[in-house]
Amino acid sequence: MEMTHPIHVFSEIGKLKTVMLHRPGKELENLVPDYLERLLFDDIPYLEQAQIEHDNFAQVLRDNDVEVVYLEDLAAESLTSQELREQFVDEYLNEASIKGSRRKEQLRQLLLSIKDNKELIEKTMAGVQKAELPELGAKNLSDMVDSDYPFAIDPMPNLYFTRDPFATMGNGVSLNHMYSVTRNRETLYGKYIFMYHPRFKDADVPMTYDRSETTRIEGGDELVLSKDVMAVGISQRTDAASIEKLAKNIFAKKLGFKKVLAFSIANNRKFMHLDTVFTMVDYDKFSIHPEIEGDLTVYSITEGDNGKLTITAEKGALEEILANNLNVEKVTLIRCGGGNITAAAREQWNDGSNTLAIAPGEVVVYDRNTVTNKKLEEAGIKLHVIPGSELVRGRGGPRCMSMPLVREDLPK
Repeated sequence: MEMTHPIHVFSEIGKLKTVMLHRPGKELENLVPDYLERLLFDDIPYLEQAQIEHDNFAQVLRDNDVEVVYLEDLAAESLTSQELREQFVDEYLNEASIKGSRRKEQLRQLLLSIKDNKELIEKTMAGVQKAELPELGAKNLSDMVDSDYPFAIDPMPNLYFTRDPFATMGNGVSLNHMYSVTRNRETLYGKYIFMYHPRFKDADVPMTYDRSETTRIEGGDELVLSKDVMAVGISQRTDAASIEKLAKNIFAKKLGFKKVLAFSIANNRKFMHLDTVFTMVDYDKFSIHPEIEGDLTVYSITEGDNGKLTITAEKGALEEILANNLNVEKVTLIRCGGGNITAAAREQWNDGSNTLAIAPGEVVVYDRNTVTNKKLEEAGIKLHVIPGSELVRGRGGPRCMSMPLVREDLPK
């Protein structure tokens, strides 16, 4: 089937054709213990090994006929004029929480002195240490109060989780408002890519969410279950109000989806996104963390009269709800850790439930989740196993690290 739109994603499992990644960069070397919580990390990955693991992940995708493109390349290629370069830098600096106009001007000069677009983009991702800048001389009060903090601009170490700042659905994109100020700046790259990159600028990409919204939503909570049904998690990172906004836009822009299922999951870090506890691996099979099943509530959102939404609570077990909405006879839930509470907790923390489907019944997983991987294989799922001992320190798995741009449609 010929697909002419640069974004075409009508399922979680259709054969993956094009995917966007971000190779971890120097932003990881600007992680320091005192500020891990601020930057949403629990530990500090070893960059060189993380890059080796990430390169292996990308090669597995290429070996399976997936075109791999990189966030940093697309963002650099979007700055097609000096005017756009300056516009991007000014917008970036305005969102970087910089104390003082003199410091801001120093940083502007530093960034604009970088002539290569990719080097510029990578520098904005890495952040800027105060040690890289000349002394300000006379300081104002905000400079003095902030003097012990080592960064003039914070790094963006979460960027290798490309799933979250924006999410593809149908031929559209949800350009997200993120949970954390640290991560909200990441969405700026998506704005420039979809507005100005030669690959996308003439495609008139429908926006189903805008980064200027005041309520938060992240791509790890946004799943495309079929050409008719979306699933979105109400989680630590996504507000219920955001799902209503998203649903209204999806229906208004006629992307083809007829229903949004809102999954209400626990509001905590270990279940930060829906895809950390629930991913689709085949037409009728899902990986799931058993700890969410007891308290899970699913709401059905459809389009009502005059653009209003109709919202009802779904009845029955999760397997029944999924089977009914996907028009399959039966759904199998493959439980992380094989249902063993200790193995499930350990392997969910290491993203055992966060699989990336590259075709129906064919997924990429971390090697370390041996119990869950065995259960997936016993269910007939083909595994592409990758190492991830450093990558997983950011609390994200193969789905988190990938943003599909094109998938083949599933058979009718």
